[in-house]
Amino acid sequence: MPARIEDYAMIGDCRSAALVARDGSIDWLCWPYFDSPACFAALLGGPEHGRWKLAPDDPRATSTRRYHDDTLILETRFETVEGCVAVIDFMPLRDGAADLVRLVKGIHGNVSMSMELILRFDYGASVPWARVLDSDDPTGPGMRLIAGPDKVVVRTPVEIQDVPGSLRARFDVKAGETVPFVLSRVASHHADPREIDPLAALTDTERYWRTWANRCQLDGRWAEAIRRSLIVLKALTFVPTGGVVAAPTTSLPEQLGGERNWDYRYCWLRDATLTLQALMLGGYYTEASDWSHWLVRAVAGAPSQVQIMYGLSGERRLPEWEVDWLPGYEGAKPVRVGNGAVGQLQLDVYGEVMDALHQARLGGLEPDDATWEVQTKLVAHLETVWRKPDEGIWEVRGGRQHFTYSKVMAWVAFDRAIKSAERFGLPGPIDHWRSLCKEIHADVCKHGFDKERNAFMQAYGSPEMDASVLMIPLVGFLPADDPRVIGTIEAVERELMRDGLVQRYRTSRVDDGLPAGEGAFLACSFWMVDCLVMIGRQADARKLFERLLSLRNDVGLLAEEYDTHHERQVGNFPQAFSHIALVHAAIRLEALADDDRADNAADERAAEDEARFEHVGYRTVRA
Repeated sequence: MPARIEDYAMIGDCRSAALVARDGSIDWLCWPYFDSPACFAALLGGPEHGRWKLAPDDPRATSTRRYHDDTLILETRFETVEGCVAVIDFMPLRDGAADLVRLVKGIHGNVSMSMELILRFDYGASVPWARVLDSDDPTGPGMRLIAGPDKVVVRTPVEIQDVPGSLRARFDVKAGETVPFVLSRVASHHADPREIDPLAALTDTERYWRTWANRCQLDGRWAEAIRRSLIVLKALTFVPTGGVVAAPTTSLPEQLGGERNWDYRYCWLRDATLTLQALMLGGYYTEASDWSHWLVRAVAGAPSQVQIMYGLSGERRLPEWEVDWLPGYEGAKPVRVGNGAVGQLQLDVYGEVMDALHQARLGGLEPDDATWEVQTKLVAHLETVWRKPDEGIWEVRGGRQHFTYSKVMAWVAFDRAIKSAERFGLPGPIDHWRSLCKEIHADVCKHGFDKERNAFMQAYGSPEMDASVLMIPLVGFLPADDPRVIGTIEAVERELMRDGLVQRYRTSRVDDGLPAGEGAFLACSFWMVDCLVMIGRQADARKLFERLLSLRNDVGLLAEEYDTHHERQVGNFPQAFSHIALVHAAIRLEALADDDRADNAADERAAEDEARFEHVGYRTVRA
């Protein structure tokens, strides 16, 4: 039985990520990359599908954990009747091999420990062949495990027992001692991965993350939450190519026991651009530059073939299939690999891409003719398709509609094309784009707005609300003080808030191709915070934001959704979308919601904030 989703912490090397439970079990790891087959898949099954547990023998042991400050290095402390040990888990960042290091450090007393390594390649299906490293191997004692294309070497001074189906060890740790375990992976046809010094790797890994975190340009009362979220977003970037994954997991259910189980280990244009917006807020532009180059490569070719998502290196075929031998997280099936939404039409992605690249230029991204050429081709294609129905931001599988948010973001695409061309002297048919903006804006206001309810609806002619319309003031489609915007915010609050959090839409009333039921969508709840601030309801915004912060787990991580009935995080974890929205909401609150400032000081600060955050579309709105 896997742990609760919120009982996991993530470690990673910007190529892949592992999930570590409170009890010292690593239950998820796709190696060597985010989208590789899992070699630890207990998260979606049981120990027999692969895990690596390192914990005290004492069944009464209690644990607490934390990340080392401004890093992705996890330290779990186990208290026993014998003493105390710390298990330090991390993944060093190096080329040529992938490593996972576990250090068992004695704090006080003498603690008896057990190690169980169950390695199962190909999502728990493939049992490796285990052999002891040669006695004359200069890398020291250890074991070699091979199956098909995968080879893993485990090195430790502890004697390992090869028992049927697993590797096991028992050892004692005294105060002041450190016992290392290093797991390294290479392709099976390569030589064994070179040995690393685990303590030196710890120092190097701490230095990497702290150097990166110290570049953050944001402070204020929620600085800790912001920095943790930015570290999560950085960890979800695939350094070799610049791609950004939506989450490191697949098939964690949006409803416990349900069917809304998706593979998020790919690069959505939407999620990636929003991730970059959050990183740019913190002053991180290297990632934006890397992603812009990834984008040019990924979408190269006919504009009509642009996809909503790609693989880590720009792969276009992401066929969806079911891993029928895995029982699923707490029995939630199916377990899916790949994502059938890859072939959908989602008009909003054009707006998100254009917005992100415009913001990057405002932030100082070096001019790039190839990027602008791609952008102009994208909007030229958008002109031919924006009037069509699509599957929308939520990737519905119940048929295409004229989703309001999709049309709004089509407007954003042309609006940002105009702004980029005018601001940076880039070539393009500005007058034509301006005409299209007017046409789309009028179309949305005519067909997407319900006059009787004084609210923008999910889709043209639909009676249903959708939380995505909260983005209308956030992207500048209408000002926050427009009565239609205020009415829309109030309608979402009235119809989609359950137990104080925002649902995407009412799944019981919207045919999205799946059985009804899911948790509250955390990003949408953060959007509500933004909107409440913008319409002058600062106290309500702060209250909701603090509630959302309280839903983070003990190390500051959020899944995609929250099940208010069971009081549990649900959906893929950790989720970039949730952490992106947290960063934006925190900044908006910090800049606009301080009621203690004097009016003059507030006015001056507002102007400073608007200039500072112009590059991320920040707009000062005073009540």
